[in-house]
Amino acid sequence: MNLIAAALCLLPCVGAGISMGLATGKAVEAVARQPEASGKISSLLLLGLALTESAAIYGFVTALIIIFVG
Repeated sequence: MNLIAAALCLLPCVGAGISMGLATGKAVEAVARQPEASGKISSLLLLGLALTESAAIYGFVTALIIIFVG
């Protein structure tokens, strides 16, 4: 039962990977349309990727806690 719970905790990692790919693709499209705004787009992209990655890390840490403690 613990392994099923750990697998469910890893679902945010899948969502984070998909959303990070979509965000990066949209940022590349935005820079292609407006190269002069690349600095602002890059900074916003990095902020969004950091927040998305934190959700994946929380899910991963929770899964590790369930596996090794539970």
